[in-house]
Amino acid sequence: MTTTADTTTRAAERGQYRGPAASEHSAGDVAHETPGGRISVAVYAEDLILRTGVVHQLRPRPEIELIAESEADRAQVSLVVVDMVGEPTVQLLQRLQRNTATRTGLVVGFFESGALQTMIECGVAAVLRRGEADQDSLLHLVTAMANGEGVLPGDLLGKLLTHVSSLQRTVLDPRGLSLSTLTAREAEMIRLVSEGYGTAEIAQKTSYSERTVKNVLHEVSTRLELRNRAHAVGYAMRHGLI
Repeated sequence: MTTTADTTTRAAERGQYRGPAASEHSAGDVAHETPGGRISVAVYAEDLILRTGVVHQLRPRPEIELIAESEADRAQVSLVVVDMVGEPTVQLLQRLQRNTATRTGLVVGFFESGALQTMIECGVAAVLRRGEADQDSLLHLVTAMANGEGVLPGDLLGKLLTHVSSLQRTVLDPRGLSLSTLTAREAEMIRLVSEGYGTAEIAQKTSYSERTVKNVLHEVSTRLELRNRAHAVGYAMRHGLI
């Protein structure tokens, strides 16, 4: 007789990720009867042991609602638990990234340096090393993601900042681009607009023709769907672009 545990184990051995169990809520679980404030979490792991460990840590917390497989799409947070980031992990992260309603965190045993770029591309919002994944740290991770924050170990944060700096210096600067949605030239012109300068004055200060200034400002307004120059200035200020 084949049991559910046997099926789960064989799926893990084939490299299939275990998503939230269909029977995640026990008969005594009152998750749906509890008033708001709970964070809905879906847990994915490459084997049953990894998944059980994280679920065991989170289940007692009243702040957490563990989500069944049939409801995984409505999870606020998805936790992916792995030994290391390989191709199956990347495929799962890419699939989760398509659901814009959930934020994804990674609990990983060994984090290779090359995995940092993959993490960025797959939209991972937080990383926790498995060796540090006790109940409090998992709760902090989940809560931070639910609040729109990111969490990284200190060494990975340092690597991320170095990576961004290198990207700006070697790729963007030579092309006159920046990490914002505005080029350096566009940002300068919007800044001058915000200071009250007209087209002729901006052309004089930037050494471009008035026609170029008009074209640049028109391009920015069209690309960002802005109504006028005042709207462009407001948008740039709200998003920290100038």
